[in-house]
Amino acid sequence: MAKPNYQFEKRQRELEKKKKKAEKEKRKAPAAGEPTPPAENPVEDVPPAP
Repeated sequence: MAKPNYQFEKRQRELEKKKKKAEKEKRKAPAAGEPTPPAENPVEDVPPAP
């Protein structure tokens, strides 16, 4: 009998969670009337530290 591949199962669960969360945010964004800012530059007004 083949042994179970737990890493594969975990990865599938993580992908499912990520997909579900993205769909939830997609539904939530139009309801708020304003899209969420990109994660790369969360704060643009902060000057660089000297």
